[in-house]
Amino acid sequence: MNNNAIALMCGITFGAGLTLSQMTDPAKVLGFLDIAGNWDPSLIFVMLGALTVTMISFRRILKKPSPLLAQRFVIASRTALDKPLILGSAIFGIGWGITGYCPGPSVAGLGLGNTEALIMVCAIYAGFWAHGKMKV
Repeated sequence: MNNNAIALMCGITFGAGLTLSQMTDPAKVLGFLDIAGNWDPSLIFVMLGALTVTMISFRRILKKPSPLLAQRFVIASRTALDKPLILGSAIFGIGWGITGYCPGPSVAGLGLGNTEALIMVCAIYAGFWAHGKMKV
């Protein structure tokens, strides 16, 4: 099986998880983010589940000499907080808070035929384009 087929299967699994956990529903996400109003804490369990799986699996996976389908691991080495990172994070958070979508659920929402998800994905790519134009 080639890498593209495996990537497709992983993407479908990820999208199914996001849909099952209701993270593709902007109202559910906005309810979670509205801590001063009618707060819906149910997404905490999704995040804690993802965090637990990541913490356990990353420790085991990074002990291997290389990934199954690549020559080497690619892990970010920068740890400094700089202006572009803080600005980008703020824009991401504001966009998430306004729309209820972050990138994964918006792509999964495309599979559900959601127009708002299409607009969000277009906005994400516009952000990629703008970042590429500003990058020195």
